Amino acid sequence: MQTVTLGRTGLRVSRMGFGGIPIQRADAATARAIVERMAQLGVNYIDTARGYTVSEGLLGEALTGLRDRFVLATKSMARTREAMEADVETSLANLRTDYIDMYQVHNPSIAELEAVCAPGGALEALQAAKAAGKIGHIGLTAHTAAVLERALSLDWVETVMFPYNAVETQGEALIRQAAERGLGVVCMKPLAGGAIEDATLALRFAASEPAVTVIIPGIKSVDELEQDFAALNAPGPLTDAERAQIEALRRTLGTQFCRRCDYCQPCTVGLKISGLFLAEGYLRRYGLRDWAIQRYDGVGGNAGDCIGCGACEARCPYELPIRQMLKRCAGAFDEAKAAARAEREQA
Repeated sequence: MQTVTLGRTGLRVSRMGFGGIPIQRADAATARAIVERMAQLGVNYIDTARGYTVSEGLLGEALTGLRDRFVLATKSMARTREAMEADVETSLANLRTDYIDMYQVHNPSIAELEAVCAPGGALEALQAAKAAGKIGHIGLTAHTAAVLERALSLDWVETVMFPYNAVETQGEALIRQAAERGLGVVCMKPLAGGAIEDATLALRFAASEPAVTVIIPGIKSVDELEQDFAALNAPGPLTDAERAQIEALRRTLGTQFCRRCDYCQPCTVGLKISGLFLAEGYLRRYGLRDWAIQRYDGVGGNAGDCIGCGACEARCPYELPIRQMLKRCAGAFDEAKAAARAEREQA
């Protein structure tokens, strides 16, 4: 696996890293197997977060005896000094280490970023932890171009993490600016949260952007690790056929689609929002009506049960009109179920 320098941190990292969201659904044995195989392949960058429930803990256990083989990155949504101090200590304990290479401010809004930087803000805790040798470098993650642009003006930011994939290139100019300023650029959501099902195509697209330093697909199995590794080791630039596939994806997905990050949860009435949208994708994009209906009914709840409170939209980092999208989803499945009933009655 190719290694690169992570911006001005000076850290040498593999071009492909490990995204720690999906590992929440794995067990300890699987996490250990993934980490061992990563060590064999030379994949050395691991990204997780305080907000990823058991992810830090699973990885900490899996890294036993192998910690020195990896560059560890985690992040916190704490905005005050006191809360960030507590999160840094929790991360150290969960990851079973006395040192974390990269600690990131996790997805702040513009207002929250100002609070982080203000007296008594989380930045004070991170700088103190860095001075004490508990963390090595400080980064920031963002989901909107406005926050990324603001981050580029902050001298304490050493790396930025931003979504970049075949259907989300809105930050392309900004990540190029980040690279020009010596920042490490971490590409998250290279598969658009699973919306792009061709992992090889998705990862080859992300790797085609020179400003991207390290790409972190979410991984929950050794098989996924192997597939992603092979994709990022595939030789040569994107072919004309691959570029045509990318254009077709862009026409199909557009920009208003769910990335299945689940930051919108919990729903006030218990809807599994990303699951409902996933089922809708099978219905609309692939025409798998009957199977999509089964998936939809198995999610729990009906998109039409949305009460329109808007709590989900306030939490969505992509600022999606979730209430409107749920109405569309409910209508699509009402039509699909009506058509299925009509066919059964005619049979």
